[in-house]
Amino acid sequence: MKENELPVQGTQHWVVQEGLRLFIWEKYQGSPQGKPVLVLAHGSATAGRESFDLKVPGHPEYSLMDFLARRGFDVFAPDMRGFGSSTKPEGHITTEQAAGDLNAVVDFICKLRGVAQVQLLAWSWGTQYSGQFVMAQPQKVKRYAAYAQMHAQSPDLLARRERLATFQRAPYIRISEPGWKLRFNSMTPEAVNDPVVMDAFAKAAALVETKSPTGPQVDLLTRQPLIDATKITVPTMMIHGQYDDVADLPGLLPFFTALPNPDKQYTVVSEGGHMLHLQKGHARFQRAVADWFSAP
Repeated sequence: MKENELPVQGTQHWVVQEGLRLFIWEKYQGSPQGKPVLVLAHGSATAGRESFDLKVPGHPEYSLMDFLARRGFDVFAPDMRGFGSSTKPEGHITTEQAAGDLNAVVDFICKLRGVAQVQLLAWSWGTQYSGQFVMAQPQKVKRYAAYAQMHAQSPDLLARRERLATFQRAPYIRISEPGWKLRFNSMTPEAVNDPVVMDAFAKAAALVETKSPTGPQVDLLTRQPLIDATKITVPTMMIHGQYDDVADLPGLLPFFTALPNPDKQYTVVSEGGHMLHLQKGHARFQRAVADWFSAP
């Protein structure tokens, strides 16, 4: 049987960072050996597996990890501290701590697969700790994609500011199953959402994220900018949906313009918002990302 006819396989790994256990979910088709390595960094709400390997009844096409594995990548989705299956420490977690976790994960993966560099896609708050990681360790990243990156005046962040005191008071909050669906609708028309996908995401998130860290929200609302475009020197793609409530062209174009590497790309994908990879435009998003990381 040819490799492209084989099923996509999944396996788990653990890394210890500063005494904390970090969970890593990996997927590949056939054998992982000799494939380009791609790391997916989650945002401020759900962990890696739930974000990028969501199982939707009757709709396997929504798993970004499966799509990328079938395109020939060895794909990893880690959980930073406080998220998913990783240790949930007491107190607020910070963007810098997540950047350190990502560095430990990348070092583990490079040793595991015998490579010197990885490719990296980061979503939402993931663009902040991944951006810090890329700034500090550019030699470890071949190509980078910032998906749904926010800026200080992002509409959704402005709306969240009234909840800042709540985020500062408690390091974790509980989000109900209906609450997980809200990100699908903010500034996004109903037509680009599939209720089956929304239900699957809400159920998976509520099951895994029994409590959600608020530290990322505190950082996003009080410490921007957390990253400096002039210090992100690797080839970089910026990509988001047309209805995204944190990423928009007017707010991000100055950042994109300041990126020093001439190998860069800005892509807006129609029929999607902040949850683009789980909305109607997901197939175009998948192809755009795979093409970016397939460049020589």
